[in-house]
Amino acid sequence: MLVFLALFLSIYTAMHALVFWGMHPLLKGHRALPTLTWVWMALMLAVPLLVRALEKGGYDLAARALAWVGFSWMGFLFLAFSVFALVGVWHVLSLGLSHLGAPNLSVRGPVCSLLVALMVLGVGIYGMYEATDLRVERVTLQSDKLPEGIERVRIAHISDLHLGLIHREEALAPVISRILELQPDILIASGDIVDAQIDHIESLSALWQRVNPPLGKYAVMGNHEFYAGKEQALRFLHSSGFTVVRNRGIDVDGILRVVGIDDPARDKAGQQQRELEVLQQNHGEMFTLLIKHRPSFTPQSAALFDLQLSGHAHRGQIIPFNVLTALEYPHQDGLYPLPSGAHLYTSRGTGTWGPPMRVLSPPEIALIEVVAVQ
Repeated sequence: MLVFLALFLSIYTAMHALVFWGMHPLLKGHRALPTLTWVWMALMLAVPLLVRALEKGGYDLAARALAWVGFSWMGFLFLAFSVFALVGVWHVLSLGLSHLGAPNLSVRGPVCSLLVALMVLGVGIYGMYEATDLRVERVTLQSDKLPEGIERVRIAHISDLHLGLIHREEALAPVISRILELQPDILIASGDIVDAQIDHIESLSALWQRVNPPLGKYAVMGNHEFYAGKEQALRFLHSSGFTVVRNRGIDVDGILRVVGIDDPARDKAGQQQRELEVLQQNHGEMFTLLIKHRPSFTPQSAALFDLQLSGHAHRGQIIPFNVLTALEYPHQDGLYPLPSGAHLYTSRGTGTWGPPMRVLSPPEIALIEVVAVQ
């Protein structure tokens, strides 16, 4: 944890430094603005630690307020960093070419800083709206594995709600309402339903208990369930009415088989082998639904299930970070056919992590209809 914290603070400090460099042409004409900007940035760098200290001290309201300010700032900073990184690259190239006799085409200056600030402000405010713009993504798949007399199974899929310090009743209530409207046969939660800071969300279990699909609701452990504390996360999920499927399979009324795999956040070694063994133990003629937090697969495992439901990547959540997440998880948004004939569906996420904003990656509930082949 100390290594992760040191790495995070180092990267976050470097991002602040670059943004300050980009904004400096606009600030330097004022005596106090550069100093005030650095003081503000230093405070924002300390927010994660201050929030945790306030939370542990029992100052819940202050912790939530500071978290909203600090993590919203993080979103605006990410956007500014992305633009100023491009400005910085162009600036360095222009300086290099100017030394070779070419004209200096650098755009760095007060006008550029002002335009970037206005653009970031507009995009960030829009991103806070988009984070509340919950979409329903509808997918239809055909299968010859549904038992006789079952024409279709309606699967609602959610992921990455990150309920905790920031997201509580106001975030969960519209999700519950939409699920109730969709009337699925089964609800699947593919991890990170809770956040690492899980305190004070026990009352949310009552909201979850309003959702009772006829085939039940099932969840797996994502990395944030482990960060929050395995036992604490399991208690919340169980009290919310979820069956937590941990490295095993469950026969659901003879209609389909649900197989769940723990996220390898605490045990990456051997995770693929464990997944393969669990799938082999549950392989059969029944439609097999694999729930796994991360949208990754192997050819061996893909031959043993019909549909995998995953999340984790958030499709980057805020552009241009979707480019970075795609390097690790190329299957990060929507439905993908696999060579084995199976399918992978990856959710963009139903909530947000960190900044309470999304840019060109709106939150979603997926409604997947598995239809019997006539």
